[in-house]
Amino acid sequence: MLTTFNEVNMKPIMDLRKQYGDAFEKRHGIRLGFMSFYVKAVVEALKRYPEVNASIDGDDVVYHNYFDVSMAVSTPRGLVTPVLRDVDLLGMADIEKNIKELALKGRDGKLTVDDLIGGTSPLPTAASSGL
Repeated sequence: MLTTFNEVNMKPIMDLRKQYGDAFEKRHGIRLGFMSFYVKAVVEALKRYPEVNASIDGDDVVYHNYFDVSMAVSTPRGLVTPVLRDVDLLGMADIEKNIKELALKGRDGKLTVDDLIGGTSPLPTAASSGL
């Protein structure tokens, strides 16, 4: 098993959350968490390195021009990876809402096959461990 540790200065994001968190929650009805920042950063990395957002079909490498990222969600039956779809087109509030929806569906045992298939790239597992 390989474990990688990376350090990131989160102070600018923590400052943004502190400054705008209450207004964000009041306007959108959901808290501004770290995950939406993390998802946006992952999408930017995937745009810079499209090979990571690709799949192999026979002898062909298929580059995806959309960003459907899988995220780890703990369920009563174990860990699953539902898909956040078209995250490059979503704002922070919609990302937070989709994450919450998938987490609740996972907790309640209501994830469907459609929720679980079609991810073009996984979020690194640090996202599921309290980022």
